[in-house]
Amino acid sequence: MLAKVGIGFLRPEQTGTMPTWSVPRRPCRAFGLLMLVILSFLVLRRLDWRGLVSPWIRHRQSGLHTKGQNFMLEDSTFWILGGSVHYFRVPKAYWRDRLLKMKACGLNTLTTYVPWNLHEPRRGAFDFSGNLDLEAFVLMAAEIGLWVILRPGPYICSEIDLGGLPSWLLQDSGMRLRTTYKGFTEAVDLYFDHLMSRVVPLQYKYGGPIIAVQVENEYGSYNKDPAYMPYIKKALEDRGIVELLLTSDNKDGLSKGFVPGVLATINLQSQEELHLLTTFLLSIQGVQPKMVMEYWTGWFDSWGGPHNILDSSEVLKTVSAIIDAGSSINLYMFHGGTNFGFINGAVHFHEYKSHVTSYDYDAVLTEAGDYTAKYIKLRELFGSISGGPLLPPPDLLPKTAYESVRPVLYLSLWDALQYMEEPTNSEKPINMENLPINNGNGQSFGYTLYETTIDSSGVLSGLVRDRGQVFVNTVSIGFLDYKRKKIVIPLIQGYTILRILVENCGRVNYGDNINDQRKGLIGNIYLNNSPLKNFRIYSLDMKKSFLQRFGANMWSPVPETPTFPAFFLGALSIALSPLDTFMKLEGWEKGVVFINGQNLGRYWNIGPQETLYLPGAWLDPGINQVIVFEEKMAGPMIQFTETPHLGRNRYLN
Repeated sequence: MLAKVGIGFLRPEQTGTMPTWSVPRRPCRAFGLLMLVILSFLVLRRLDWRGLVSPWIRHRQSGLHTKGQNFMLEDSTFWILGGSVHYFRVPKAYWRDRLLKMKACGLNTLTTYVPWNLHEPRRGAFDFSGNLDLEAFVLMAAEIGLWVILRPGPYICSEIDLGGLPSWLLQDSGMRLRTTYKGFTEAVDLYFDHLMSRVVPLQYKYGGPIIAVQVENEYGSYNKDPAYMPYIKKALEDRGIVELLLTSDNKDGLSKGFVPGVLATINLQSQEELHLLTTFLLSIQGVQPKMVMEYWTGWFDSWGGPHNILDSSEVLKTVSAIIDAGSSINLYMFHGGTNFGFINGAVHFHEYKSHVTSYDYDAVLTEAGDYTAKYIKLRELFGSISGGPLLPPPDLLPKTAYESVRPVLYLSLWDALQYMEEPTNSEKPINMENLPINNGNGQSFGYTLYETTIDSSGVLSGLVRDRGQVFVNTVSIGFLDYKRKKIVIPLIQGYTILRILVENCGRVNYGDNINDQRKGLIGNIYLNNSPLKNFRIYSLDMKKSFLQRFGANMWSPVPETPTFPAFFLGALSIALSPLDTFMKLEGWEKGVVFINGQNLGRYWNIGPQETLYLPGAWLDPGINQVIVFEEKMAGPMIQFTETPHLGRNRYLN
C-alpha cells in the first residue's frame, strides 16, 4: 500500500489548490458590464498585470516528473490512481455524473483518448462541439478535482473504427498508416496543429489539469517504422507540449515501443504479467517510476461471441498487487460507455470479428453509470490508502421501462432511394472511402448500395467488406462476407437489377492489417468470372441529415408483409422528465436504431448484446421519434427494460 512504500498523496497546500472554472449563471445587465470594463481598464493601467497572476500558477514550475522510483508533482511525491473514461462514449449531460463517481471511488486522475476520426470527419474540417467538446471535458475534470493524462494518438486503438484514424486517409492507395510516410505525416501535422492549439493551454504548467501526455499508443506491437515514434514525440513538443511524455505497450510490444526520453508504461491484466513486465521495465530504463497505464478491468465483446466478464475479487487482488509493487495504476476502463452510431471497431486475426455497440467492458461502472461489485471493493481499497475521507458516491440515475412502441409507419429502402442524393455512376465498383462524395472525403460509416444490370444466372463472386446482402430486384438471395465469397444467382428472365447492400461493420482497430480496411466492394465483382460493369452507387451513411430527407408524406402504414430492408417509424410518448432505459428488439434480426435522429447503434440477434442503452438525456417530454432500420425481419414491438442484457453467445450460422 502507499504507506508501505513511503509515497503519499500531494496535498493542496503543496502545489496550490486546483482551480475551479465556472460560467456565470445569468447575463449581466449591459450598463453594469460596461462599468465593470471601464473600472477594470482604469485599475489595470495603474498596476503591473503580471503581478495579478494567481499564485497557484506561479508555483507550477516542474509539473509531473520522475525522481528515482517516484513520480513527483512539484516537490512532493505523487501516486497516480487513474481511471479511463472516454468523453465521446458518454452523453455530455452525464460527464459530471461519471467523473464525480470516479472521484468518489478514490481516484485522482482521469485518462482519456482523443479520436481523430470523430474530430476531423472531413479533411481540414474539425468538430469539437457537443459530445466532442474535449476542452469542456478536461476542464470539468479539473473542477471536480481530477488531474488528466491525455492520450491524443493519432492512433488510439480503443476498439474504435480504424483505431481512431480517419477513413479518408485510405483514399491514398499507397497509404502506410502509423509510419513516416509523407501522406500520413502531412495529415497528422495538420491535425496536431489544430488539436494542440486547444490542448496546450490545458496543461499543468499553464494552470490546467493535464499532467502527462502519451506518445501514440502501443506502437511496439505494430513497429513498422523506427522513425515514427521519434517523429510523434517531436510533433508534440514542437507544438507546445511541455508536460511529462509517456508510452504505453502490452507485453508483446514493450521492448519495441520504447522511446529515449519518454517514460515507458505497461498494459496488462494478470499478476503474472506484472512481475514479468516490471522486471523488463527496469532493464530498459533503469530506476524509474512504474506505471500500469492500462489495467484491464474487463474486456470488450464482439458480435456472435461470449459476454466477457472478470470477477471482482480477481480485480481487487491484481490492483492490490500492482499498488503493493510500488506502481501507479490506471483502470481501463473505469467506465466504458457506448459505441454510439457506427464508431465500433473490429479485430481480424484468424477471422474478422466486429465489436458490439455496448462498450460496457465489464468495467468498474456499468454502461449506464451504475455501481458494481468492483466499484465497492476498489473504493474501499483506495479509501484505505488516501489518508482522508472520500466523497460520498453520487446517487444513481433512475431508470424506467417505458411502454412498448408499435411501429405504425414504414418506408422500404427501395422506395426511399428516390429521396437520396444522386447516386454515383461508375463503370467499376468504388469502395466507400473513394466515393466522390462528402466534399471529396468519401464515406466513413454506414451502408453502401451497389446496383447494376445482369441478364443471366450463374455464380456471383468478389471481395465484400464487410457484409453484403445480395438482391435480385428486391428479393434477397443471401449474403457475401469474409467466409462466403460466392453466391448463386438463380434463373432470371431478361434484364434484371442486381443489388448488393454492403455494410461497414467496423474497421480493424488493432493489428498489422489496418492499411487493408477499405470497405464496400473491393475491386471487381464477377458473374461467372466476368467482371460486372456500369454501377449506380448510393451512399447510405445514416447520418441525421440522411433521415431528415424522409418527410411525413413519404411514409405509409406498415403492411402485413413488409419488403426488406426497410425503415419503421414509431412514437415513444413520455409524460414526465425522461429517464434512462434500455431498448429490447425481440423478434427483430439486425439493424440500427435512431431516437430523435440520434443513432444509438447496431443491434443483432446473434448476441451477446440483447439491449441498446437509451440515455434519458437524449429523450424529450412528449413525443419522441423512433426509427428502426431493419435488414431482414421485423418484430411486432419495440420493448423497453430497466436493466441491460448482455446474454450468452448465440453462434453465427
